[in-house]
Amino acid sequence: MEEFRVFAQNLNEPFRTIALLCVCLGLRISEALALKWSDVDWLNSKLRVERGIVAQQVDDVKSEESRKQLTIAGELLTALRAWKQAAQFSGTYDWMFASPVQLGALPWPYDQVWRVYQKAAEAAGIGDIGTHSLRHTYRSWLDSVGTPVGVQQKLMRHTDVRTTMRYGDAFTSDMAEAHGKVVDLALNGTGNSTEKM
Repeated sequence: MEEFRVFAQNLNEPFRTIALLCVCLGLRISEALALKWSDVDWLNSKLRVERGIVAQQVDDVKSEESRKQLTIAGELLTALRAWKQAAQFSGTYDWMFASPVQLGALPWPYDQVWRVYQKAAEAAGIGDIGTHSLRHTYRSWLDSVGTPVGVQQKLMRHTDVRTTMRYGDAFTSDMAEAHGKVVDLALNGTGNSTEKM
């Protein structure tokens, strides 16, 4: 938890918000970069994952199970709202992480995010870090807050629980509670959130 906080402190926007979404929702970097502001349901605290982007080519998500509407805990929604207010491209159909180099036509490229993460990890003294490391951290934090494996599978949007175990049906309230605890770990380092959504 402390390593993530130091790492995040060494990230400028939008890279900090990208990292928060990946570690708090378990998003793949291809999914995070492909988000548009229209994917956020601000009133109901939901985020739709509908597409991915690899090598600057927009495509479908990895699997049908990956296409989900996720609940966003209040503090994460606040962080997302702060980024929207600061973003150069914040129109409804703009990329959430639009690249100013591409004049907003495309999001930041994966390799640029990777380079920024490497510099932040070095500054934080934690060595190399991959963009997928945050998804693995998400799984570890779900475990650390006592989330049942079936809930973890649903939150990570895996088709098969064996995939979740390498890295039973879940109730929505369990998923929201687990997500709130992970957000609390990322933003406050306590993991004691009891927020129900």
